[in-house]
Amino acid sequence: MAIIDIVKHQTADGELCYKFESDDLRMGTQLVVHPAQTAFFVKGGAVCDEFTAGTYKLDTENIPILNKIINLPFGSDSPFQAEVWFVNQTAKLNLPWGTPHPIQIEDPRYHIIVPVRAHGQYGIRVTNPRVFIETLIGSTGSFSSDQIEQFYKGRIISALNTLLAQQIVINGVSILDINTLLLSMSDSINEQLNQLLGKYGVSIIDFAIMSITFPQNDESVIKLKNAKDLAARLNITGRDVYQMERSFNVLEAAANNQGAGGQMMGLGVGLGAGVGVGNAVGNIAGQYMNTNPSQVPPIPQSTPLYYLAINGQQVSNLTVENIAAYIAKGVANASTLAWTVGMPSWLPIAQIPALASLA
Repeated sequence: MAIIDIVKHQTADGELCYKFESDDLRMGTQLVVHPAQTAFFVKGGAVCDEFTAGTYKLDTENIPILNKIINLPFGSDSPFQAEVWFVNQTAKLNLPWGTPHPIQIEDPRYHIIVPVRAHGQYGIRVTNPRVFIETLIGSTGSFSSDQIEQFYKGRIISALNTLLAQQIVINGVSILDINTLLLSMSDSINEQLNQLLGKYGVSIIDFAIMSITFPQNDESVIKLKNAKDLAARLNITGRDVYQMERSFNVLEAAANNQGAGGQMMGLGVGLGAGVGVGNAVGNIAGQYMNTNPSQVPPIPQSTPLYYLAINGQQVSNLTVENIAAYIAKGVANASTLAWTVGMPSWLPIAQIPALASLA
């Protein structure tokens, strides 16, 4: 091949590293290194002399390390062979990333394991050209820009599985709400990735998590949503009111249970629950327990007594007139939750036909 008289390379957009197409050089060859570039001579896999931006005429004085290997006489223009690698130190931005497989993460609030995926983008810049080129030379004989990108993306993704899980646990926020913390999580992971990738001579720039997703129809996600709904319900009505409602459900099921044996067992449970939620319901259950078990007495029909949830507390055995008085005094209003025997769940006063006119 012809001897090369000038060695230079105009970096392509987004290119991090380039190996000059010929290694047939001679003393006196001109080397041109553009701004934001660093050039290296490589011989036999060893990184030798380094050149920053400028124009150089090669001689035995400015390539001392390489000259020890090729051992050319001083002042000669003898040909020699050596690779010339150009490293670009401008940033390559807007590189996409994504977790190829779901990451199994335990929700830190509700302790349900959910498969999550994440994607975003990042930038990469060479901050230590010598370490960077030594990493590449030690790995393979040549690198395309795409190969270099995949080399570092693989290391980023492998680290992300652990870092994402750590961030979710550290923040203590449910996976259902984690997208509200993407910015702070991105900054923290950016810092940790730079610590991990510093040994390769590169820095991560503007690492961003754009979204964290999970399959909406996955059984674990459905459980997680139900757990969140229950927590919200308890927060609104209070735990005591929620437990009272569950007790009423037990009594309601007992009252509707068919068969003497089933009714005895159901109302036996109802008796215990009724004592906790109101004497009226408890008396019905107790009245049944003293009756001929072969005959199930009907629940007496009378003016219904209501229960209100006011300031997180149960107010029991209220007539319609009592509730009207509460509303008049401002103690209750249209949105106050109420319940009576026969209702499947608590409802606002405004949604109960017998009480709606009061509000």
